[in-house]
Amino acid sequence: MNTQNQTRKNIEKVTWIGLWANVLLSLIKLVMGIAGSSQAVVADALHSFSDTGSDVVILFGVRYWTAPPDACHPFGHQKIESFVTISISLILLVVAAGIGYNAIISLMRPVETKLHPMVILAPVLSLIVKEILFRITYTAGVKNGASSLKANAWHHRTDALSSIPVLVAVTAGLINPKLAFLDPVGALLVSVFIIKVGCEILGGSIAELVDAGMSQQEMVRIRTLIENIPHVRGVHRLRSRKTGGAFYIDLHLEVDGQITVQQGHDISEAVKETLMNNKSNIIEVMVHLEPAQ
Repeated sequence: MNTQNQTRKNIEKVTWIGLWANVLLSLIKLVMGIAGSSQAVVADALHSFSDTGSDVVILFGVRYWTAPPDACHPFGHQKIESFVTISISLILLVVAAGIGYNAIISLMRPVETKLHPMVILAPVLSLIVKEILFRITYTAGVKNGASSLKANAWHHRTDALSSIPVLVAVTAGLINPKLAFLDPVGALLVSVFIIKVGCEILGGSIAELVDAGMSQQEMVRIRTLIENIPHVRGVHRLRSRKTGGAFYIDLHLEVDGQITVQQGHDISEAVKETLMNNKSNIIEVMVHLEPAQ
């Protein structure tokens, strides 16, 4: 099995685990939220259910962005992953907007409700399950260089962290019924947190689509690596661009103008090998040889 197929299999395996866990967790929290009269728990259930949408998007898209280069797409299909990641962030933002709207309406038109003790189990269960999913998914995202998996992992983490204000709100409401207003406040905090994460993921994916490069600090490190390779006289026009979870590098390399073509080729190959061995997310290095002035 080639590397692309193995990567696809790994992504699909982790995503299927997340999908089924999200479905079960959403149903449990929804039932508990409705039966226990907790708006915050219901909002948290909808947030968990939104994760299933991102799982489905990944399962649909992974077969396309891991496809090998072809005549029409000589640089591969990795940018499809950026579109998939944008879809995940938009799902997050839409869900957050709905949760926030309902919470604000509830605060403007308060209705006296009595929370059932069972509701406290929902956020506790969510914290445990979603944190486990975050760690599994993020580790797989790093290992496979998949930005969509890492985005989906943060989707799990937001679900885990958003359960904290829900837990505080329902606990306070159970201790003192006069604090029941904290339930929609907890839902509103959940929506704000989701919006923040969604905007960060959206911004990162858009940066990939417009060929954003590495950070200045990373480029300085790469330049230092190149300049320390034997027989390299200098480097300029060093550029990078991100595609999916990987980078393409191109540069102009200065070498002794009196060496043979074979020697120049060997130096350029040494540059490629050094960069790709030191940065696992560099998938291509284009070197233009020039005689040193």
